[in-house]
Amino acid sequence: MKVLKFGGTSVGSSSSIKEIKHIIENQNDKILVVLSAMSGVTNELVQINNKLKENNTDIQIHIDYLRKRHLTVINELFSPKQNTEHIVEYVEEILEKIESFKKEYLTKERESIVSTLGETLSTFIFSEYLKASEVSNKLLDASFFMLVENDENPNLKVIHTLFEREVERMEDSNIYITQGYIRIDRNNKISTLDRGGSDYTATILGAALDATEVQIWTDIDGFHNNDPRFVDNTRPIEYLTYDEAAELAYFGAKILHPKTVMPIRKKGIPLYLKNTFKPESNGTLIFNDSKYFGLKSISAKDGITAIKIKSNKMLMAYGFLLKIFEIFEKYKTPIDMITTSEVAISLTIDSTKKLDKIVKELKAYGEIEVETNQSIICLVGQSIIEDKGSNKIFELLNEIPVRMISYGGSENNISLLVSEENKVTALQALHKKLFPKHINV
Repeated sequence: MKVLKFGGTSVGSSSSIKEIKHIIENQNDKILVVLSAMSGVTNELVQINNKLKENNTDIQIHIDYLRKRHLTVINELFSPKQNTEHIVEYVEEILEKIESFKKEYLTKERESIVSTLGETLSTFIFSEYLKASEVSNKLLDASFFMLVENDENPNLKVIHTLFEREVERMEDSNIYITQGYIRIDRNNKISTLDRGGSDYTATILGAALDATEVQIWTDIDGFHNNDPRFVDNTRPIEYLTYDEAAELAYFGAKILHPKTVMPIRKKGIPLYLKNTFKPESNGTLIFNDSKYFGLKSISAKDGITAIKIKSNKMLMAYGFLLKIFEIFEKYKTPIDMITTSEVAISLTIDSTKKLDKIVKELKAYGEIEVETNQSIICLVGQSIIEDKGSNKIFELLNEIPVRMISYGGSENNISLLVSEENKVTALQALHKKLFPKHINV
């Protein structure tokens, strides 16, 4: 079995949904299709939740948007001769369900139910479209088998068992369709895998079902060697290792959810990143084997906060770093980068939810400086620190103030910290230095 996941832009219009149909018809294996909500729909659902949490029941503008968005796609997908009355009724049932929450207390589970209804709608509409096109398929409810009690380490055997039990209840099919993003938590309540988690759904299911491969279809030709939103003349990367892909995803490459590669890497299941709108393009293959070494790509992660702890207590002292790390552990705040000297520690975090409490406790150990609105620029490639061209990275110091450098902590990663206002300039400058036009990636 293959697992194919299609993102929000891939199901965002009638024309793109028709393209998905062509893609899945060309697969030569049983397939499980995982769909996101239509692009923009989850944002509307989140706004509804935000209003309901504030006891603001004025959500009609959002309901109207959702109705128009889905009915427009239905009208464009189906011919006038095809009966769509039951599909329209289903959309109205979902919208009525959302409105019913105006009269109830918005529990955490109800909030999750609302935010996942975009996937519920997109999968139902797509399944019905395939049936109307005489493409047999079975629609599966992810809440019956996506039992993910620990989203860092999902129990693949349990998911496999629950999935097989669900499939056995219906007639055999070569095409199964289900929702991304949805999970059941340890309390057996509907929850989510966080925004962008449909990628993670696909690889969890791929690993649980021992899929031959997982394909993630978006609106870009796989990973690029830099961020095409800010840098001209970027090129797709044909091959990446799991480690390289994980580094790029964590440090800002939007094409992939950061946790995506974890479930499939142990089983060695290949992951393809493809473009729904250019299916003939190679895209990116993520696998264990490295086709070549050295720098492959640059990505950037915004919203970083740098914290510097200056203290003479560090001098010749052991256990000092442990005490600092325990504070971040206490407040469940991961550290991205760290550099040390005899009298100072500089580190970065990407969440400021507990920043005030962290700083308050750190003051017991020294003088604290905090800088917000920073960006981590991450340069990734197998054995990048041995790449003879890596020294060009440091030429950037002549042009842009660099707050921190992490070099040598990983063979595959060199990270630079710059202010957000200098991020684009840094990405462009590094691209010119490190990716001359004649070098293929």
